[in-house]
Amino acid sequence: QVQLVESGGGLVQAGDSLRLSCVASGRTFSKYRMAWFRQAPGKERDIVAVISRTGSADSADSVKGRFTISRDNTKNTVYLQMNNLKPEDTAVYYCAATEGAGKYDYWGQGTRVTVSS
Repeated sequence: QVQLVESGGGLVQAGDSLRLSCVASGRTFSKYRMAWFRQAPGKERDIVAVISRTGSADSADSVKGRFTISRDNTKNTVYLQMNNLKPEDTAVYYCAATEGAGKYDYWGQGTRVTVSS
């Protein structure tokens, strides 16, 4: 079992930056593939970015070049650096973890990001 706690959300203006953090507790953090998802009002939850146990990262086309996922296994933390934020990035952002290659088993409570135009 692993517990995930996100932080770093807030209200910003278009073009601003935010860095989200997700701290994991419980079992060995380095064993998990980590991801950030987001859910905008009235929409389904979508994946934003993923990072493997070894640090290989990928992101959705909608955020490529603006968002960067990273992890620090010494701090049990995964980050999402978000630059040049747009109003369409407004959503609740969730951190998730999985030990396997399939669905994500563990989720944080979410942190809200609101981008005003």
